[in-house]
Amino acid sequence: MDEEIIMKPIGIVRSPYKQAKDMPIQGKFKSDIKAYIELKEQYVPGLKDLEGFSHFIIVYYFHKSQKETLQSKPFLEDEVHGIFAIRSPHRPNHIGISIVKLESIEKNKIHFSQVDMLDGTPVLDIKPYVKHFDSRDNVRCGWLDKHFQDENIPDRTILK
Repeated sequence: MDEEIIMKPIGIVRSPYKQAKDMPIQGKFKSDIKAYIELKEQYVPGLKDLEGFSHFIIVYYFHKSQKETLQSKPFLEDEVHGIFAIRSPHRPNHIGISIVKLESIEKNKIHFSQVDMLDGTPVLDIKPYVKHFDSRDNVRCGWLDKHFQDENIPDRTILK
């Protein structure tokens, strides 16, 4: 279990976000913002049939994170939570995931909206979002549920 795992980026995100403070807490809260993945040429054949999906999942590396922590305060509150109960970039392997909306594919560029990644983010993998597999019923969201009561969306601008 202590063996090293080496991953190589398959592409890079080109995003309007240059700093984390400018991003929404999740891309769906600023659905009009667009970005694209510049895929390495050797992976372009892997895009076959992706255009049939409305959304996809990006697995990426938090390349700006310079620390690891097992507990931290998330954007939405001042209480400390375990790293596996929050989506902080300062995790043991600095891996992130985002569900984004596919806009178009042009050669090696995958255009998408619902962006919540910094410009230059290395992409490790792309997977189709499949509602038949990925959506769940009766979901509890732990400490986060209180922040979304009555369908309210927390405003990051009023947070720290």
